[in-house]
Amino acid sequence: MSTTQPIRSVKHVRALSKYYLNLGQYRNHLLIVFGLHSALRIGDMLNIRWRQVYDFSQNCTRKTLTIKEQKTGKRKMLALNNKICKALKNSTATANPHDFLFANPHTGKPITRIHARRIIRAAGEAIKLPQEISCHSLRKTFGYHAWKNGVSPAVIMEIFNHSSLNHTRRYLGIAQDDLDMVYMGLGF
Repeated sequence: MSTTQPIRSVKHVRALSKYYLNLGQYRNHLLIVFGLHSALRIGDMLNIRWRQVYDFSQNCTRKTLTIKEQKTGKRKMLALNNKICKALKNSTATANPHDFLFANPHTGKPITRIHARRIIRAAGEAIKLPQEISCHSLRKTFGYHAWKNGVSPAVIMEIFNHSSLNHTRRYLGIAQDDLDMVYMGLGF
């Protein structure tokens, strides 16, 4: 099995983000948008409840989300950006404060990791991504595009809660063409 890679093409990221929205499958759309824009691990995402991201008394999305990461045990606070907020708004019609964000409609429990992986892979196949993707591809895509947009690897390391910069560098999936662009782009 090969290492999961980020989705490098902005065009592909946008197509993936819109795939389920265009089908009217708002939970699945939210799963992909949340994964791409939060940098959370899938296990942490699946345990989020609506009350954590949506203020039902004010009928609006919250500005931040605070969770305790399963893997590290650390508390993490993240800002909910406009893309996540818009995807949340699309999904609130049937939302209940105690429900899981990514609930199985038959059990009320969160969908499984396997189900989440199938949702993500199906979207990737439908938009004809050149590589197979997984849940972790969304997290890595966040880091890769943050890095490409000039965010310091040290900041990305903090967002990911990695313990070393080497781990973050491997995570970013920096390819030879990324290195070539640095060599070719220096203008001095």
